[in-house]
Amino acid sequence: MRPAIAQMPGMMEWPDLLHRPRPLPDGRIAYGRDGLQHVDVWLPRARARNAAGHPVVVMVHGGCWQTDVARAGIMNYIADDLRRRGIAVWNLEYRGVDRPGGGYPGTFRDVGRGSDMLRERGAALGIDTAARLVFGHSAGGHLALWLAARHVIAPRSPLFHPDPLRFGSAICAGGLPDLRAARVAPGNTCGTEAVDALLGADVRDAADLFADCSPADMMPFATHQTLINTGEDHIAPPSFAAAYAAKADAADAEVTCVTVPDEGHVELIAPGTAAWAAACGAIFDALKPGDIAP
Repeated sequence: MRPAIAQMPGMMEWPDLLHRPRPLPDGRIAYGRDGLQHVDVWLPRARARNAAGHPVVVMVHGGCWQTDVARAGIMNYIADDLRRRGIAVWNLEYRGVDRPGGGYPGTFRDVGRGSDMLRERGAALGIDTAARLVFGHSAGGHLALWLAARHVIAPRSPLFHPDPLRFGSAICAGGLPDLRAARVAPGNTCGTEAVDALLGADVRDAADLFADCSPADMMPFATHQTLINTGEDHIAPPSFAAAYAAKADAADAEVTCVTVPDEGHVELIAPGTAAWAAACGAIFDALKPGDIAP
């Protein structure tokens, strides 16, 4: 997700979103000592319809896995939109591959630890931690699917966790769900070198690495996956989702693909667009938050 890359004529570009007044979260929770190891928490103002609290979306931003490209604040617009609709948001920040400790395994451990903290801290904040899904955009779509799949990681892996937070639904918006495919030139707009930086030059050819890191190699896992793409997205085109869905079908995994025509990569996280409306529809179908309109 590189803000310098323009979309096709008529498509939103990054300034169209980022120059809007940026909403602010209700709080921040650290899950580590690094300044990037935190979660921004968004809490609805209205009283929860469920006695257990508000349903919640765990959110993961993109940016080609690089902190210098994007941070969690890029998701503030849709986080605020969900907050207004009665859904809490657990917006994850993490160390990118361009930061000390980022890459493999640090970036993965960060999003895992930040996600797991929802179980520890959510209830006290009025969040129904049982009513949850994970949503990611661009490179964050890969990490969102990875969070949904991490329970299948073998105990020998540095990324193994005996009891990770589980998700019944995962949404990947304009994402890069298959790291093997993303490493094949011309690959994706992030560049094949971004995937190598994520995996680590010293370990990227290990036979079991993709089974730890790439959702396409981790299937099947017991999560319904929705891949939302836009017809004019040249960063993560619909063909990425179609190829992933074909692998999912062969593995008997449950994947739904949605393509919104005539919009691009930015629209996927911009309130007021057809792409974000499609994402909201998938979120509300999964969480079923009373009679609040999506």
